[in-house]
Amino acid sequence: MPSEVTPYFEIKPRKSWRLIDFREFVKYKDLLYFFVYRDITVLYKQTVLGLLWAVLNPVVSMVIFSVIFGGLAKIDSDGIPYPIFSYAAVLPWTYFSQSMGGATSSLVGNANLLTKVYFPRIFIPLTPVLSKLMDFAIAFVILIAMMLFYQISPTLNVLFLPILMILMILTSLGLGLWLSSLAIQYRDVRFAVGFLTSILMYAAPVVFPASLVAEKFGDTAYLLYGLYPMVGVIEGFRASLLGFNPMPWDLIGMGSISAIIIFISGAFHFKKTEKIFADVA
Repeated sequence: MPSEVTPYFEIKPRKSWRLIDFREFVKYKDLLYFFVYRDITVLYKQTVLGLLWAVLNPVVSMVIFSVIFGGLAKIDSDGIPYPIFSYAAVLPWTYFSQSMGGATSSLVGNANLLTKVYFPRIFIPLTPVLSKLMDFAIAFVILIAMMLFYQISPTLNVLFLPILMILMILTSLGLGLWLSSLAIQYRDVRFAVGFLTSILMYAAPVVFPASLVAEKFGDTAYLLYGLYPMVGVIEGFRASLLGFNPMPWDLIGMGSISAIIIFISGAFHFKKTEKIFADVA
């Protein structure tokens, strides 16, 4: 009888270095789908309110901001009813903060996977960035209901909404790649993220219009303010959906430059350090 030949796999290093290997994305796309599906289902499994948790955070924030900043502080809202003015900003901000926070702790939370099996490591911080889009979509329904209540119709600028969402996702993923790779080496990074998120929220035009910066500090400061990518995203959301102001292309342009830099540098740092993830996890 012929002898049986034992099959084996030979693992060889890549001949060329790639920042992001899109062929691996295609090869492991089912695994990425499973990660995202698991992240969504686990979040709401065995909860009383279920999907209502997706709208509870932005709605409560909107109510608090409307009472404190719209009612007591009388913050200017560019002629827009303050509840919908703040909710149109809270919606993208909530996605940004939650996806960035989820990505930051993702590698530490999945340390057991890092030490057992190979797959594209970028899938781990990418998972919360994609799964939080479900929360974003659910909370978006509340914004549509508020627009109907206030009788606000979107203009043709709503066609630019996908561009703003791409900028929002790119910023979240870029910072997530930076922070997740740092958090698995320095565990106190996870605790610093809560502090960082608070600073970024009050730095963003969530409770006030970005035009206030131009009024107080001038046009140059206003343009530099746009380097914070969420400034252009938030003001763009208000302009595209509520239609009270023109699209802030200057802020969006500046934010796009910094978002691309954040993403590329984050992906480079993540790729450079991923070889030690299994050792320090």
